[in-house]
Amino acid sequence: MTNGTRAFYKWLIAIPCFGLSTVIFGAGIIVLALLGYGDLGSRTLAVAWARFNSRMLGMTVSIEGLEHLRPNQSYVITANHISALDILLIYGYLPTELKWVMKKELRRVPIIGAACQAMGHIIIDRSNSTSAVESIQHAAHKLVNGMCILFFPEGTRTKPGQVVPFKKGAFRLAIDLSLPVLPTTIEGTERLLPTETLDWRPGAVTLRIHPEISTLGLSSNQVDTLCDQVEAVTRGTALQRTAEPTPELQA
Repeated sequence: MTNGTRAFYKWLIAIPCFGLSTVIFGAGIIVLALLGYGDLGSRTLAVAWARFNSRMLGMTVSIEGLEHLRPNQSYVITANHISALDILLIYGYLPTELKWVMKKELRRVPIIGAACQAMGHIIIDRSNSTSAVESIQHAAHKLVNGMCILFFPEGTRTKPGQVVPFKKGAFRLAIDLSLPVLPTTIEGTERLLPTETLDWRPGAVTLRIHPEISTLGLSSNQVDTLCDQVEAVTRGTALQRTAEPTPELQA
């Protein structure tokens, strides 16, 4: 795809379709939530929204490690965060029911913020650690019968080569609830849509699901050890794949 063709497609097709689909699916999710079916909106309309826009944006998706998922098992899921497209990849293609831990700024995004609240996602104030912990603990009772919670432990999107230490909240929660941690690694989305740009291009992305890490028998003073273990698994794969030669995307 040439630069001119890509720009034409991005501004006249992909972005308008993203905006229109967000309004349509978001409104549907809000209506379902008002009728008492917020989880149904999350399982159906939100997944359909993510998959539709993944295809419109030319994402060729590969999922590895599905065999590591146990049916009806609740997890604390962690993922690296390298692009806005990570949301589409996880929501559309990770076959679990989940609640996201999201920064409060997203609540102000039209339609998306209201839809996320309607689906019961967990919105936290990152500048107030006490309030953030209380918000997460308040939602902990939902994590049963296969309902999972997703954290981006870095706390924000990172740029290529940038290393942000994992925050401890996900791992403290996992130990408190004796839930296994399910590390995942996202690869390729940063090439399709780098952080802080709209320089989009189509291409291949991968979501790798690693074996779960048990927290049974761990105590609160082992949070750092668990965090380091998950970070090593996540970054080890990402760094290994980054070091491998990748085919040049056609401009």
